[in-house]
Amino acid sequence: MNMTESITFTVQPGGYLQGQMRVPGDKSISHRSIMLGSIAEGVTHITGFLEGEDALATLRAFQAMGVQIEGPDKGVVTIHGVGLGGLQAPKEPIYLGNSGTSMRLLSGLLAGQKFDSVLTGDKSLSSRPMRRVLNPLSCMGAKIEATAEGTAPLHIQGQGLLQGAHYDMPIASAQVKSCLLLAGLYASGETSVAEPAPTRDHTERMLAGFSYPVRQKANLVTITGQGRLAATDIDVPGDISSAAFFLVGASIAKNSDLTLQHVGINPTRTGIIDILKLMGANIELLNQRLVGGEPVADIRVQSADLQGIVIPEELVPLAIDEFPVIFIAAACAQGKTILTGAEELRVKESDRIQVMADGLQVLGVDAQPTDDGMVVQGGEISGGEVISHGDHRIAMAFAIAGLKATGHVVIRDCANVNTSFPGFVAMTQRLGLDIVSEG
Repeated sequence: MNMTESITFTVQPGGYLQGQMRVPGDKSISHRSIMLGSIAEGVTHITGFLEGEDALATLRAFQAMGVQIEGPDKGVVTIHGVGLGGLQAPKEPIYLGNSGTSMRLLSGLLAGQKFDSVLTGDKSLSSRPMRRVLNPLSCMGAKIEATAEGTAPLHIQGQGLLQGAHYDMPIASAQVKSCLLLAGLYASGETSVAEPAPTRDHTERMLAGFSYPVRQKANLVTITGQGRLAATDIDVPGDISSAAFFLVGASIAKNSDLTLQHVGINPTRTGIIDILKLMGANIELLNQRLVGGEPVADIRVQSADLQGIVIPEELVPLAIDEFPVIFIAAACAQGKTILTGAEELRVKESDRIQVMADGLQVLGVDAQPTDDGMVVQGGEISGGEVISHGDHRIAMAFAIAGLKATGHVVIRDCANVNTSFPGFVAMTQRLGLDIVSEG
């Protein structure tokens, strides 16, 4: 049986969210901590590591290339770094499950090795576009073969040394930027990337944390290749993408009062907070501080009457992963919410525009997909059965919709929730959502 089809969530209508919680560690930071810790010199200690399938796929990839990694044990990982030139050829293709971040970032890092490698993934990952990284990598001298459709498996011929290059990104993408910066570690001269709009900057921050110089000026990021990374200690903050479900849930459910502890509030990731505040959400940032170069805060959210808005396009890259649950907020708001400039959502783990529109319509919501977004007319959410298409964020978004539904909501195909949020069901039950998982 296909495990991605074997888990079903059933949510009873109503409830509210109250209490305090710490969401799992940030997935983006967890990925990068393994990658950079593995090619650093010395021992890197990580706390708060996300033990989800995506981040574990990255961890296993580096173990397959000869890196000694202890853990994870309750979020604690110890990496014995091998230096920039110390990775070894994997004995078989590296399987990355559903993790697009792993595949896109590793394609850059592996292009500059002296050995050949193959990256594979599950059915969903094998349908996702990879030319967006393969084309600029080829300008650096990388030799990577994909399918005729530009998808995995990726056959990477190790070049040993790439050539530094400048790349103007046509679409804002942190994964493309990070891929090229990692390739730039193995390139002669400078590698620079210009962004059309700000994207998450965890790679730049973490490179600096590993004592690797990074130059940033306006929308341009530049590194010089063939340096060295020095091991460091990393405390991974809670993932704001996971917190997003509770920010929306506590906003839409009456009598909610919830505090999310130790959440990363990197300014390239806080679009979800900005959008919800524009809709009238009652959100406070408490105890703001810096942890390992990343801004962190406790976030308190209370019930609010949300209003439909036209979402500013400049906020779209800063909330790109959170739109499934933002659509739920829009469905519960008074009036119309309009999203444009988000065509990137069509090439995520699923076509998130179409899948969310289909599910919302099943639940009685007027949701009209467009090429680059959606128009949602707020109103009542009824019960019904929706399909997540194996997309973890779709599944969790519709679970949160149960807080405002008039009937029970059944969500099929939910196994991939474990890619980013292991323990989601138990945690939401504890806070007040009436949800069960079967299968």
